[in-house]
Amino acid sequence: MVTDLGGGYAEADGGPVRHIPVLLHEVIAALEPEAGKVILDGTFGAGGYTGAILDAGADVIALDRDPNAIAAGQAIVAARAGRLSLHHTKFSALDSFAPDEGLDGVVLDIGVSSMQIDEAERGFSFQRNGPLDMRMSGAGVSAADVVNRAKVGDLIRIFGFLGEEKQAGRIARAIEKRRVNHPFETTRDLAGMIEIVTPRKAKDKIHPATRVFQALRVFVNDELGELAEALFAAERALKPGGRLVVVTFHSLEDRIVKKFFADRSGKAAGSRHMPMAFERPATFEPVGKGMVSATEEEAQVNPRARSAKLRAGIRTVHPAMKADFSIFDLPDLAEIERLGA
Repeated sequence: MVTDLGGGYAEADGGPVRHIPVLLHEVIAALEPEAGKVILDGTFGAGGYTGAILDAGADVIALDRDPNAIAAGQAIVAARAGRLSLHHTKFSALDSFAPDEGLDGVVLDIGVSSMQIDEAERGFSFQRNGPLDMRMSGAGVSAADVVNRAKVGDLIRIFGFLGEEKQAGRIARAIEKRRVNHPFETTRDLAGMIEIVTPRKAKDKIHPATRVFQALRVFVNDELGELAEALFAAERALKPGGRLVVVTFHSLEDRIVKKFFADRSGKAAGSRHMPMAFERPATFEPVGKGMVSATEEEAQVNPRARSAKLRAGIRTVHPAMKADFSIFDLPDLAEIERLGA
């Protein structure tokens, strides 16, 4: 049996499913790679998208914040005879790697990779016991730091917003009580406590700890902030006619991408910051009719695709707009990050 866990991975009998590029046909169709074009793959991972783009004739600049992905990708770099460059960096800095004439395309596959899930020592999954880490780059505040040191109110905010966990308060208070004498060190230790506090019901499709683990991973790696930064960076880096293709795996990510393309399409609905609707030159035009999801056939073969959503836009001739994070309505979690450090 396979269960969709969201956040870009799936749970199957025997453990998480290995990485298979999601919506690959749809991504390539939206990007339109060909000889003479330069495409940036901001989330290299195992090189699934990069390989298909290279096979279509385009050259690739690839980025990844995970040093393990960079090390594993060197064989692909060597095999592609100068058509692929691979860089260890966050994708929010992607415009720093764009040629002077701009990029022909940018593709982003948001979330954790199946390879990271498979590595118990990375602490991303409770399917394999390991240290409570979750850091994609291996640096900075870990999930254990947050769980053991953040205030209970901050844990409620993290679990409730980033994990959309309805039992955030109950779980956070149980963590606060337990960690006084026994700090959390491993993935299964935390998952086991959550399962005791919020037992799995017969109708539940996912483990009770799934949303908390998603929230911790998103928080530790600032995934939503990185995504927002990367969208603005892509707007600056793409040449007129260049294409931005983004694949997301849960509602928070998709909401950010949807709001970005809506704002950059030339029309923006009112908000608390700008209550009147207005029109302005568009920096992106939509590709297709909006969001694209996986076919049932792909979802059967690749469970990771079941929650995937693709949105894409074509860069216009108008200058990039100011990076205005208020369009995303994201909470400010920086203070919590300092508390966890």
